[in-house]
Parts: sequence; C-alpha cells; structure tokens
Amino acid sequence: MNHRLGIISDTHGLLRPEALAALGGCERILHAGDVGKPEVLQGLRELAPVTAVRGNNDKGAWAEELPESARLTLAQTGIYLIHDLAELALDPAAAGIRVVISGHSHRPAITERDGVLYVNPGSAGPRRFKLPITVAELIISDRVQARIIPLQV
Repeated sequence: MNHRLGIISDTHGLLRPEALAALGGCERILHAGDVGKPEVLQGLRELAPVTAVRGNNDKGAWAEELPESARLTLAQTGIYLIHDLAELALDPAAAGIRVVISGHSHRPAITERDGVLYVNPGSAGPRRFKLPITVAELIISDRVQARIIPLQV
C-alpha cells in the first residue's frame, strides 16, 4: 500500500490555493516551520492531519505550542521534522530515522546520505529572490521516495 504525505514549509502566513491543490489527497501533512500564522495550519487541517514544527520566524502564543522538532513513525518509517537542518542534534541513521524533513533555506532539495533521505520542500510562501515556489510529497511503499512539486503561481 502506498502512503502519500504532503510536505510544506516556509509559508510565512501565505497558504496558496496551488499548495492546497498539490497537497490534496495526502493522508498527513508535515509543515517544517515558519508557518507565519495559525490560519495556515487550520487551512491545512481541512485536508489532512498536520504535524508542524516552529520556525525561527514563528512568534506568539500560538507558535509556542509548536515543538522545535517532531519525531513520528508512519508506515513503519521513522521521520524527523525540524525547521533548520543546521540545528539537527542527533545522528538520524543511528536513531532509526529514515527521513529528515527541514525547511528554512527556501531551497527545495532531496538528498540521501547513509541511508537517510533528507527532504527540504522549499518555500510555499511569498517568493524570495528568484527561488521557486514549491511543496513536496513523500511516498512510502515498499521503498521511500520523495519528489518536489513546483507550484505554478
């Protein structure tokens, strides 16, 4: 069975309809921080359950409820969610984590090191510089794979 997880980051208060369309049909959505405002999470929760972490720009009482990192297991796959990969304070492979999801850089990237898949969905919020507007999806089946989804905005 395929499990499709939506990954979004750095919305900075902007939840684009294109992002909602790209994440439709996911069984869970992971937000890697810099949410911007609680309405973003409310909008995402209309699609699927959401796990979110706090980014460096998330301030206020609503943001204090968000953890700085989250560890979850979905379809027997260990996933670690953190905003800034530079703050990762553990060895994912040694900790049994298969996927590390981060944001912060606004640069979409998928790399694999030591059997760990690192996914940065890029930014789905206001455009910075000439970086693309993107989200990502994680597909867990007999293997784990990710892809970046460019949004036409």
